[in-house]
Amino acid sequence: MIFIGLRALALVIFLGLFGFALYSAYVPVVRKLSISINKPLAKPLRIAVASDLHLGRLFGVAAIDRLNRLMIDSQADMLLMPGDIMDDNTDAFNSYNMAKNLAELCSSLPYGVYATLGNHDLYGHEQPISQALVDAGVHLLNDDVFGIEHEGQPIWLVGRFDNHKRQRVATTDLLANVDTSQPVILLDHRPSDIDEHSQLPIDLQVSGHTHNGQVFPANFIVSAINRLGYGYEAIGRGHFVVSSGYGFWGIPFRLGSRSEIWLITVSGHTNK
Repeated sequence: MIFIGLRALALVIFLGLFGFALYSAYVPVVRKLSISINKPLAKPLRIAVASDLHLGRLFGVAAIDRLNRLMIDSQADMLLMPGDIMDDNTDAFNSYNMAKNLAELCSSLPYGVYATLGNHDLYGHEQPISQALVDAGVHLLNDDVFGIEHEGQPIWLVGRFDNHKRQRVATTDLLANVDTSQPVILLDHRPSDIDEHSQLPIDLQVSGHTHNGQVFPANFIVSAINRLGYGYEAIGRGHFVVSSGYGFWGIPFRLGSRSEIWLITVSGHTNK
């Protein structure tokens, strides 16, 4: 009887962990952060970050629509997606007509959606993935810069290819194309260059890639091999956020990590 009871308890624990892992993979939490930069910004800017969507057969239309609702509810000014938008190719994206839902998401934000490509976007399907995102209204920033105006204040968005792209442009060369006396926000899929970037005139860097390990105890490995493997830290001259990701890789399973978006309110000083 004791043996049967232990087996029943083990089954209950297993099913509980399985259900919790599914919940953690599919139900995102909103991480709120407020930062202040020493640059002109007449009015706070509300930036949402959703990295590592890995859009595919297990994570698609419903996830995009949920993200759209979160953007509307949070009153975000823009959405940044720093890499791994697709899960290796556009097969599921096209089969399930996700372009329609992604276009609705892009149109719901005042300043739109900006993205860079991650390693999973570069595994042989870079061109169709890029074209699908652009056609849906996403502003791709692959080794590129883009300026927007927020309440009359210029703000620079800088995006890098993932380092899977061996010919990618150095961050310093990209910054040469912007006025760094104005706010600068960098999208860089991997957080591997944070030490270098902390010495540059970058006010905010957003990254993903690590998934915070996705499944315990891999989060400890992620923390050990990265200067910042997950979360937020002010380092050197800038602020750095590494997200665990909005989607997941492989199986819909998260333990010790959580599906999330970040809502970052950036404040500066007024020019008087």
